[in-house]
Amino acid sequence: MSELNLKLRIWRQKDSNSPGGLVDYTLNGVSTHSSFLEMLDQLNRQLIDAGEEGIEFDSDCREGICGMCGLVINGVAHGPVNTTTCQLHMREFVDGETLTIEPWRAGPFPVLKDLVVDRGSFDRIIAAGGYVSVATGAAPDANAIPVPKDKASEAMDSAACIGCGACVAACPNASASLFTGAKIAHLAALPQGEPERGRRAANMVNKMDEEGFGNCSNHGECEAVCPKEIPISVIAKMKREWLRSIFTST
Repeated sequence: MSELNLKLRIWRQKDSNSPGGLVDYTLNGVSTHSSFLEMLDQLNRQLIDAGEEGIEFDSDCREGICGMCGLVINGVAHGPVNTTTCQLHMREFVDGETLTIEPWRAGPFPVLKDLVVDRGSFDRIIAAGGYVSVATGAAPDANAIPVPKDKASEAMDSAACIGCGACVAACPNASASLFTGAKIAHLAALPQGEPERGRRAANMVNKMDEEGFGNCSNHGECEAVCPKEIPISVIAKMKREWLRSIFTST
């Protein structure tokens, strides 16, 4: 089994009101088969055994599904491979390498502690309209509504967004347009989303701006780091839906 000896520079911050900074650590004997988060678990065991406080970071499913894990690794959201941080394995790095690990960097994602940020702004964008509130009946009734294959595929591609926030962290403007666009495009493609279509787009875009996210300027960095490969075409869809909302009452 191949092992790595690593130098780690990790952002440490006591809380939202305290200044933070990069702290250097050395970690030896890291299996190349372990995931990036397992490497951090190993470091935390080392720190706790030495009587030090462990590093706080977010994780949940560790299967690339929930979007909780989110780290900037050597300047790239989620690291050098187009996947979630929890699915990034240490075989992607080399022995003796220095890894700089930071939290998402965006005003609407305030640091809570160390590598943990508050992504509640995403929840508030969804609460503004990212749902269907009209009655569609039970599941069999909803499934009885015909949906063209191309529209179903379009909706599924957008629904793949897990809300991890890598798009915001990678964007030089800290824009949430890829996330918001994916949520709007998902429901706009389905007949169940039609009754609230215009109102949904207006409310979600307004909430995105209210939360302090920047505007999209088509850098494409969001698409490049998205672990679910959401295309930037959803941003164009969002803008069309927003313009449509100006001329409709739904």
